Amino acid sequence: METWIKAVLFLSGVTIFLIVILVPLGFHGVEYYEYGFVKSTTTRKVDTSKVYGMGHHSIGITKGFKTFQADAHLIALKRVEVFTSNRLAVNIDCSFQYFLRRDDLKLLHDTYDLQYEEILQNNAIDALKGATKDFATEDFGRNRSDIESAMFKAVRLRLGGMCCKRNCEDSSEGCEIGCLDYSQCTIEDKGLFADVKYFQMGYVDIPENVRERNLKTLTQREDGDREVHLQTAQLARVETDRIVAEIENQAEEIAQNATAQSALILSRAEADSRAILEQSHNEGLSKLFNDLNMTSQDQKASLNYIRTLRDHRNVYLGVNFDSLAIRVYGNTGGVPGG
Repeated sequence: METWIKAVLFLSGVTIFLIVILVPLGFHGVEYYEYGFVKSTTTRKVDTSKVYGMGHHSIGITKGFKTFQADAHLIALKRVEVFTSNRLAVNIDCSFQYFLRRDDLKLLHDTYDLQYEEILQNNAIDALKGATKDFATEDFGRNRSDIESAMFKAVRLRLGGMCCKRNCEDSSEGCEIGCLDYSQCTIEDKGLFADVKYFQMGYVDIPENVRERNLKTLTQREDGDREVHLQTAQLARVETDRIVAEIENQAEEIAQNATAQSALILSRAEADSRAILEQSHNEGLSKLFNDLNMTSQDQKASLNYIRTLRDHRNVYLGVNFDSLAIRVYGNTGGVPGG
């Protein structure tokens, strides 16, 4: 009986020992910057049915993980030769960052395995070459943002394909305009199974002869614009002088017309004044003759003569009481004295 108990205790101890040793050996870790597929260490066979993320996972003693990079792939390209719409070569520096899609990691593994990085980079370079064909050489200096956007779109489509992200309609970013529904996408529509999140265009090296030609073109264009502005200014001055002369002529005409109208009005007023005055004199004399009962023409003529003398400023009238005659002193202006 004691022998049996000892055997059970021995086997239990061995089992516990094996559990303590073997169970931890069955756990394998995946870092926070990795994705992993389970891989058999004996057969080298990879199980791509499940993608493992960060953490320690119990997958067995004879198995491990085949890992892929889960964080950003940083790609920096130097002196990539692209061609412009005028068939000139331009060298550019650029960089972009892409992430492997976890949902498509099985397709990436089955298609490219771990040699995907060089393939994706070469495809990105090819996409860059086709993205600038609609831009002129001078656009690389004037419209950098438009060119950068065009290259970003070309690289993103080449590496990421035309498919919408899964459940993108429920995300804060929404679905990209023109993308294909994820459920209807084929493998060809998924591109190279990577999402390009960022793109930066760097230094642009335009050949010296192209720069000189562009500078000459710009100089000629500026000279042409300067000549156009000079001609426009000359025409503006001529037109201004014409308008000024026309306005001055109109002002002179208005002034002369106003002067003539003023003289006419004044002349009419003076004539009217004299007519009114003369009529008043006539009416006054008529009343005076009637009041004095003057009927003799000599008396009327004498009275008119006296009135005429009184109207002269340099004539002084006096009365000789001896002869009862009126004496005239001073310059009578041709009027005979009494």
